[in-house]
Amino acid sequence: MSIKKKFSILITTKNRLNDLSFTLKKIQFLLDRKEVDCIICDDGSTDETVSYIKENYPDIQLIQNPVSKGLIYSRNRLMSLVTSEYAISIDDDLHFITQNPLEIIENAFRQNSKIGLLGFRIFWNPEEPKTTICNEVSHRMKSFVGCGNVWRMDAWQDIPDYPSWFVFYGEEDFASYQLFKNKWEVHYLPEVLVNHRVDIKSRKNNADYYIRQRRSLRSGWYLYFLFYPIRYIPKKIMYSIWIQLKTKVFKGDLKALVVIILAAFDLFWAIPKIIKYSNRLSLEEYRDYNNLMDTKLYWHPKNNI
Repeated sequence: MSIKKKFSILITTKNRLNDLSFTLKKIQFLLDRKEVDCIICDDGSTDETVSYIKENYPDIQLIQNPVSKGLIYSRNRLMSLVTSEYAISIDDDLHFITQNPLEIIENAFRQNSKIGLLGFRIFWNPEEPKTTICNEVSHRMKSFVGCGNVWRMDAWQDIPDYPSWFVFYGEEDFASYQLFKNKWEVHYLPEVLVNHRVDIKSRKNNADYYIRQRRSLRSGWYLYFLFYPIRYIPKKIMYSIWIQLKTKVFKGDLKALVVIILAAFDLFWAIPKIIKYSNRLSLEEYRDYNNLMDTKLYWHPKNNI
């Protein structure tokens, strides 16, 4: 007799077998639980990812994009396959440090029926923290981080899918605005600690750094036009451009100027989609949303010696 799954663990991956295999080993204690299933979307990998999963993890449901479709497209595919009550979304280079996350997650959802999504406490570092002590408490916040969170699937079914046309960046805020419009809440859950094995400072040296900057900038502009009251959009756009000029271009980073120009073209070509998917906040909603606590992106242990 099959047991109804309560949790689904969702992972998107592409050509990062070393990271993925490490993560799967670290979360084996969750994969072994009967109330948990795992779905992995391989986004067009050309390494040995697919054969590795099939050989070593036959119980994991594997789906593939024959050609890379992007992170957001892949996350939508994964969410469409979830049949459990909760969906835990993690990156292929992230693992749990907390050893009883499922109980904590379920308890948080049960205590507050308005919570649509929980964001984890995230330590960004290739190595695990030397201390896990934290005095933070759970609270409502504006948005969440895509690399480590858990959905109440009733809330996901209540809003549009992630915007795959964003390609990368911005889908979390898109979903958060939609949740807010539908009276769902996003909460920070510091009791669940995860390790995102990323060196943030080294990203600037990566080959895709300026591509990421372009996508980050344009996604912010997309969100302004999709959700902000019209009166605030010009000021927000001009301020974001000024920040790019002040912190990058005027300091000699001329490639950042190219990023601004390309992002502006992206915004222009996205106008039909913006018109189609616009779900603008009223002035009152805009005020209430901005009164929420900022998204908790990074956790820094005070005594990480």
